[in-house]
Parts: sequence; structure tokens; C-alpha cells
Amino acid sequence: MLRIEQKNTMLFGGVISSPRDSLLPEQALKLANIYLDNARKTDDLYIAMVLCHDTEVSLSLARRASKRLKVQDVREEIAVAYVKLGRLLHKRERPDEADAFRKKAEKLM
Repeated sequence: MLRIEQKNTMLFGGVISSPRDSLLPEQALKLANIYLDNARKTDDLYIAMVLCHDTEVSLSLARRASKRLKVQDVREEIAVAYVKLGRLLHKRERPDEADAFRKKAEKLM
């Protein structure tokens, strides 16, 4: 087992850096929706909250990139994803966070 770990460490150089900052708005939105879908599917509250956080980070990146590139249609899709995230958080009994995402969605529409 130690051999495999050493091989993987050498293969990936220890830690894999995330190229998330270089994603196009559409790619960041797609990633956010993947996280959101998985957050909906899991029964584990802690995993769901981590996935919700990752959704938020990806949506934030998509929003910034869409502003910079002036891509309006993606901004509308980002707003829809914020609404979906808010609904999920409301179901998970996180009303304050749900309201915050609803407000973000309203600003984008």
C-alpha cells in the first residue's frame, strides 16, 4: 500500500491545484450544477453542506466571469441555480442562507 501512495504522490506532485479560476462562465455554472445535483442526492447533511458551499463558490466564479465577459444569458442561468440552491437549503432547514441566495438571484434577474 505504501508503494501505491508513493506512486500517486509522484504522479500528481503531492497536491493537485484547482484550475477553477480559469473556467469560462458556462463551465463554472456546469460545475455548480453538478455540485448542486449531488447535494440534492445525498442523505448526509454534512456532505450536502460541503457540496452547497462548493456550489456557491462555483456560482460566484461564474457570476464574476460573466460580468467580466458581459455574458447575460449565463447570468440568468446563474440566477436560476441560486434559486435552486436556496430551495435546497430551505429544505435542509437553513432559511437564512436560503434567503441570501434568493436575494442574489433577484439581483441577477
